Amino acid sequence: MAIRAFLLCIILFSSSYTSFALYEDQVGLMDWHQQYIGKVKKAVFQTQKAGRKRVVVSTEENAIAALDLRHGEIFWRQILGVNDVIDEIDIALGKYVVTLSSGGSVLRAWNLPDGQMVWESFLLGSKPSRSLLLTPTNFGADKDNVILAYGNGCLHAVSSIDGDILWKKELAENGIDVQHLVHPEESDTIYALGIGEASQFEAYVINVRNGELLKHSSKGFPGGFSGDLSLPTSDKAVVLDSSESSLVSVSFVGGEIKFQEFQISDLQGYSGEAVLLPSKLAGMVAIKIDRSLLLVKLKDEGTLEVVDTVPHVEAVSDSLSFAEGQTAFGLIQQDGRKIQLSVKSSNDWKSHFLKESIEFDQQRGLVHKVFINIYVRTDRTYGFRALIVMEDHSLLLLQQGAVVWNREDALASIIDVTTSELPIQKDGVSVAKVEHNLFEWLKGHLLKLKATLMLATPDDVAAVQRIRLQSAEKSKMTRDHNGFRKLLIVLTRAGKLFALHTGDGRIVWSRLLNAFHKSGTCESPRGIKLHQWQVPHHHALDENPSVLVVGTCGHNSDASGILSFVDAYKGEELNYLAPVHSITQVIPLPFTDSTEQRLHLIIDAEGYGHLYPRTPEAVDIFQKELGNIYWYSVDINNNLLKGHVVKKNCKKEIADDYCFESSDLWSVIFPSDSEKIIATSTRKLSEVVHTQAKVNADQDVLYKYISKNLLFLATVTPKAMGDIGSVTPDDSWLFVYLVDTITGRVLLRMSHHGCQGPVHAVFSENWVVYHYFNLRAHRYEMSVVEIYDQSRADNKDVLKLVLGKHNLSAPVSSYSRPEIMTKSQSYFFTHSVKAVAVTSTAKGITSKQLLIGTIGDQVLALDKRFLDPRRTLNPTQAEKEEGIMPLTDTLPIMPQAFVTHALKVEGLRSIIAIPAKLESTTLIFAHGVDLFFTRLAPSKTYDSLTDDFNYALLLLTIVALVISIFVTWIWSERKDLQEKWR
Repeated sequence: MAIRAFLLCIILFSSSYTSFALYEDQVGLMDWHQQYIGKVKKAVFQTQKAGRKRVVVSTEENAIAALDLRHGEIFWRQILGVNDVIDEIDIALGKYVVTLSSGGSVLRAWNLPDGQMVWESFLLGSKPSRSLLLTPTNFGADKDNVILAYGNGCLHAVSSIDGDILWKKELAENGIDVQHLVHPEESDTIYALGIGEASQFEAYVINVRNGELLKHSSKGFPGGFSGDLSLPTSDKAVVLDSSESSLVSVSFVGGEIKFQEFQISDLQGYSGEAVLLPSKLAGMVAIKIDRSLLLVKLKDEGTLEVVDTVPHVEAVSDSLSFAEGQTAFGLIQQDGRKIQLSVKSSNDWKSHFLKESIEFDQQRGLVHKVFINIYVRTDRTYGFRALIVMEDHSLLLLQQGAVVWNREDALASIIDVTTSELPIQKDGVSVAKVEHNLFEWLKGHLLKLKATLMLATPDDVAAVQRIRLQSAEKSKMTRDHNGFRKLLIVLTRAGKLFALHTGDGRIVWSRLLNAFHKSGTCESPRGIKLHQWQVPHHHALDENPSVLVVGTCGHNSDASGILSFVDAYKGEELNYLAPVHSITQVIPLPFTDSTEQRLHLIIDAEGYGHLYPRTPEAVDIFQKELGNIYWYSVDINNNLLKGHVVKKNCKKEIADDYCFESSDLWSVIFPSDSEKIIATSTRKLSEVVHTQAKVNADQDVLYKYISKNLLFLATVTPKAMGDIGSVTPDDSWLFVYLVDTITGRVLLRMSHHGCQGPVHAVFSENWVVYHYFNLRAHRYEMSVVEIYDQSRADNKDVLKLVLGKHNLSAPVSSYSRPEIMTKSQSYFFTHSVKAVAVTSTAKGITSKQLLIGTIGDQVLALDKRFLDPRRTLNPTQAEKEEGIMPLTDTLPIMPQAFVTHALKVEGLRSIIAIPAKLESTTLIFAHGVDLFFTRLAPSKTYDSLTDDFNYALLLLTIVALVISIFVTWIWSERKDLQEKWR
């Protein structure tokens, strides 16, 4: 009886934990998702009296979004393709958002309330040109509401109702650069204005009804023109001359062109480099000289007059028209931590509609753009709000002298990611805190028990969810024993560094690096890479870890380099070096000095290596390993693969003691007329391999060929370099290579006939998986190659392997010719791929999963067993026991395998896998325009209990077992006693 009762309780207990699904109340416990839009380029306010007020923006990440003006939240958002750059944006008919993109080739209308696309028109043209968009509002009721779009050298009139093209006119003949479309009020004509190749001012007068060219005027200016036209009025333009010392006023009324020239120095006595700002101001132009702004009024007779000079101006808005024909514009002055917003009247310069000063975070840098909008206060007077775009790509809304909200949209353009451990907890815990935590623990599990027994009220369910979020302790700023809590250090395109907490994704600190500020010595700084610089282990309580930020002062290979050293806990920039020698490659070395700073070798454009940190101790460590420092370089433009080695110190007249010469060891040249390099991939240096041996079902032992010096390289025939489908299958070949980067030896070459790129590959342990397109099958494919070491084929005794009596510890040299065996297989895959990664764990014991970023901007976790090259149609029983699946031609995609669930990581660019201390778990971070983080257990959580494990039910089960055993013991004793009395 006791045994039966015990078994019954065990069955009931185990049946409570058969499900591994993610319930609705578990969302957000282990993952987080953040949405961004990127740096704003253009903004249009939509503030009608009825409905919620919003601003529609277009960004550098090709996003169109409607933002709530109250809180800055995203109402809706559309992300266009990487090559579909948004050129212009406007609002038509008060209900459509109109966008012109792809160099003026695509015109779209989006529904303003929800962002759904209403129509799309493709505008064809003869030659590339700038893109212009005009949405006139005063054509009259008897006409169709048209949108004028200029792109690819052609002007199109498009119906705003359904997107039909009403007429088309080609304008970009003889190299004319059309810069403005002008529609005078109450007129049936439009002007297309531009500058010809010989610095001639060109004016086209076109009938807006049918596209008929009424007049074409052209007139040359002796001094030539520089820069773009500015259009202060509907009948006059202003432009700089070729020397940038004079302003030229151009009148084009009725197509008659007249010039008037004015020296800038005569206007106000200013001299220096003048820049004509593109801001559209009513009746005036803005000229920037150094950091001062000259506001020049254009009079009716075409003369110019300086009305004011404003110092320290960073940005000027376009003019805004409001009641009774009044116009205003805003300008931003910045001095240190203060921003001064001024809204001035275009009609009466001496009057100010608004003038207020705001203190802000200096880490946001300089103001780049400002957009102003008007609203009506409760007292029926007019107020102004300003949308400001900062140097760090953040977006702020200013209203009534305060920052209403801000958005950190620099996180939409992450360049590189690294991680840092959190500090070790130092403080003790008070008795009161322990008692409070114990009370909360008991309360939480009692509520969970009520929920399990279906006795919980909705308030109890909400309380359980709240306690789960609090008790998870995922947002604490100290390390946890499982290694789930870390800092994600991310470098953005703006040169700003962020530290994100893996628990909830919040920003712990951010820093706009001084080294990446634009200066006279570095005109266009950009970040390229992050590296761990100092990771304290022995002094973890006393010293903070730090990271190395690497950048350059341009896109050329010989551009000066930038090095910045940042504290990973506080975000303080410890030191920076700029400008330094050029940087083409950064090699983290497996050596650290006494302060636990990691040695790095930085290669410049001339092939010299520069050692960091620049200390005598680092040089002594490096000199001992001088003959063992190898690296490779891939020159895609010249189809060249090279291997290099460090030889000796540079000559004294060339550089210092931290400079080292290198020599070329080998090179592989791919003939340009037959192959072009399109992709490379290597193993992660930090990857841990648990075992080199693999035991088959028949007890045969295969030894993995493990080398950190292997390079996967893919090439295609020159005709296959275009987009998918641009070449016939017979003319397309895809070649893949495995190359030893120490010796240059090609270990494997495979060809795929009728296949084409793009190729995405991931290399792990002894296998590589790559994705490409099969033109013959009209489908995507994924292939896997596994490499095994045949030189250890004699060590097939499993008993020796278990006892350690084998030669796996024998040194392996790349110079000894390896005897390798490869196994490969190809499978169809239904998705196009944006990124591929592989899970990584602390000891390498847990089975691997491929992390595939699909074209739908989701992350799919695919078990590596599906890509086992040993799969056959009819596996034996022993192979089935080993876990080998039957062969299918297509890789399965199960909805439950998407680690992003129903979410999207818009504009997905990269997936990073980070090992936790808990062997079963890996941390996944995916970034694009959005950010997504989660924990993944490829082999389930075999080494821990889940966070929502019901301890109360376990305790209840144990108590029930003890009581049942005690009761059955009493029954058994009574039964024995009764038997004895009989």
